[in-house]
Amino acid sequence: MDIERKIELVKRKPTEEVVTDEDLRHIFETHNHPKHYIGFEISGQVHIGTGLCTALKVRDFLEAGIKPKIFLADYHSYINQKLGGDLEKIREVANGYFKHAFVSLGMFDESKVDFVLASDLYDSDYWKTVLKITKDTTINRMLRCITIMGRKESEATSSASIVYPAMQAADIFMLDVQIAHAGMDQRKVHMLARELSHSYKKEFVAVHGHLLPGLKGSQRMSVPGTSSIQEKSEIDIDAKMSKSKPDSAIFIHDSEDDIKRKIAKAACDPGITERNPIIEYAEYLVLRDKTMKIERPDKFGGDIEIANGAELKSLYLEGKLHPMDLKNAVARELIDALRPSREYFEKNKHYLDQISLKDVTR
Repeated sequence: MDIERKIELVKRKPTEEVVTDEDLRHIFETHNHPKHYIGFEISGQVHIGTGLCTALKVRDFLEAGIKPKIFLADYHSYINQKLGGDLEKIREVANGYFKHAFVSLGMFDESKVDFVLASDLYDSDYWKTVLKITKDTTINRMLRCITIMGRKESEATSSASIVYPAMQAADIFMLDVQIAHAGMDQRKVHMLARELSHSYKKEFVAVHGHLLPGLKGSQRMSVPGTSSIQEKSEIDIDAKMSKSKPDSAIFIHDSEDDIKRKIAKAACDPGITERNPIIEYAEYLVLRDKTMKIERPDKFGGDIEIANGAELKSLYLEGKLHPMDLKNAVARELIDALRPSREYFEKNKHYLDQISLKDVTR
């Protein structure tokens, strides 16, 4: 496979940003099989913003010859008080339900993806690196980075919150990866790590995925004095798809009826495409690699086939596509895409039993 095709696969939706394109090209010129990682806190049931978006990108990375690693961040989860701060439960869920949430989607060969519990790799050299990063970074910079925890700067509840970004940067260096992958909400710590990477001789490319809005819809936060790129990572914490708000999210193992019900109630104002959850699910999850059929009676224009996100938005802005027709199509597509996960957890209920909505914290 040529380098152009590999770059195309990395940048394919739901990727939103690569830092930088030139560095990515260099990675493929110098590595036949670059190493990748994406890390996750262990908390609550897995929704499509975590599970489906990640599985789609891992499949892209495998096709591009990249070696993916899914990093199960138990200590990070512990610091951020996930699952009540119960470290043993966090580890049980990490190796059980959480790992199998990705496997259940059936989008990649499990044997080709490395699932790693973070603390299994941590040694004295790792903690030395964490301390060195804190030494090389100001307190104010660390405080600005704690938004990667899904919390505002003012919500740092313990001094461990300040160490958290240094641990995440140290993860990248310890794993010696060429591609660090995360949602746009993790951009701040990736930029910190990239600034330090030259002196640590651990250069890497940051790949940032689009953050799907919750079903209630959202607006981007306005951040005075930031660039347009910086603003991409400043998403209202309360507006994202959230495990702690079950009706704001579609979980990968939701029943067909739950998916239909949640989509039917979702925000989808006529003629509005910006931060419209149904438009975004269609654009980033459905239309990334196929067309989408809109089924409707002849008296309302008959069936149409939408080729891509640009065509979808154009039709919707012009009022040529009714919200309910769009919702029905997206619900149908998500029901089909998530069928393997529903069937997997029907056969492996003991994993689903490890976690429940009452365990969730933000």
